[in-house]
Amino acid sequence: METRWVGPDGLEITVAAHGHGQVLRLRRHGEHVADCSSVDELRRFVDLADLCEVITVPFGERAPRRRQEALS
Repeated sequence: METRWVGPDGLEITVAAHGHGQVLRLRRHGEHVADCSSVDELRRFVDLADLCEVITVPFGERAPRRRQEALS
Protein backbone atom coordinates (compact mmCIF):
# COMPACT_ATOMS: atom_id res chain seq x y z
CA MET A 1 0.00 0.00 0.00
CA GLU A 2 1.39 3.38 -1.02
CA THR A 3 1.92 6.09 1.58
CA ARG A 4 0.73 9.48 0.36
CA TRP A 5 0.12 12.92 1.83
CA VAL A 6 -1.83 15.77 0.26
CA GLY A 7 -1.94 19.46 1.01
CA PRO A 8 -3.36 22.74 -0.21
CA ASP A 9 -2.93 24.01 -3.77
CA GLY A 10 -2.57 20.55 -5.32
CA LEU A 11 0.37 19.37 -3.22
CA GLU A 12 1.07 15.64 -3.10
CA ILE A 13 3.96 13.82 -1.42
CA THR A 14 4.77 10.17 -2.04
CA VAL A 15 7.67 7.90 -1.14
CA ALA A 16 9.72 6.98 -4.21
CA ALA A 17 12.79 4.84 -4.89
CA HIS A 18 15.78 6.88 -5.99
CA GLY A 19 19.21 5.36 -6.51
CA HIS A 20 19.90 3.11 -3.53
CA GLY A 21 17.37 4.69 -1.19
CA GLN A 22 14.04 6.42 -0.87
CA VAL A 23 13.04 10.03 -1.30
CA LEU A 24 9.95 12.09 -0.54
CA ARG A 25 8.67 13.11 -3.98
CA LEU A 26 6.84 16.44 -4.00
CA ARG A 27 4.39 17.25 -6.79
CA ARG A 28 2.05 20.18 -7.33
CA HIS A 29 -0.94 19.54 -9.61
CA GLY A 30 0.85 16.41 -10.87
CA GLU A 31 4.03 18.27 -11.88
CA HIS A 32 7.30 17.20 -10.25
CA VAL A 33 8.68 19.87 -7.89
CA ALA A 34 11.43 18.15 -5.91
CA ASP A 35 12.81 14.90 -4.49
CA CYS A 36 13.70 15.43 -0.83
CA SER A 37 16.04 13.12 1.04
CA SER A 38 14.68 14.13 4.46
CA VAL A 39 11.68 15.67 6.18
CA ASP A 40 13.81 18.71 7.03
CA GLU A 41 14.50 19.23 3.34
CA LEU A 42 10.78 18.83 2.54
CA ARG A 43 10.00 21.62 5.07
CA ARG A 44 11.67 24.14 2.75
CA PHE A 45 8.86 23.56 0.25
CA VAL A 46 5.75 22.99 2.38
CA ASP A 47 4.39 23.59 5.88
CA LEU A 48 4.10 20.04 7.24
CA ALA A 49 1.13 21.03 9.42
CA ASP A 50 -0.91 21.53 6.23
CA LEU A 51 -0.49 17.91 5.09
CA CYS A 52 -3.04 15.11 5.52
CA GLU A 53 -2.17 11.44 5.11
CA VAL A 54 -4.33 9.61 2.59
CA ILE A 55 -5.34 6.15 3.76
CA THR A 56 -6.55 3.72 1.12
CA VAL A 57 -9.29 1.39 2.32
CA PRO A 58 -9.21 -1.90 0.40
CA PHE A 59 -12.85 -2.45 -0.56
CA GLY A 60 -14.01 -6.00 -1.25
CA GLU A 61 -11.35 -7.64 0.90
CA ARG A 62 -13.37 -8.25 4.04
CA ALA A 63 -12.41 -10.98 6.42
CA PRO A 64 -14.79 -13.92 6.10
CA ARG A 65 -17.58 -13.70 8.64
CA ARG A 66 -18.55 -16.87 10.45
CA ARG A 67 -22.15 -17.70 9.90
CA GLN A 68 -24.14 -18.71 12.94
CA GLU A 69 -26.86 -21.20 12.13
CA ALA A 70 -29.83 -21.75 14.41
CA LEU A 71 -29.77 -25.12 16.13
CA SER A 72 -33.00 -27.07 15.80
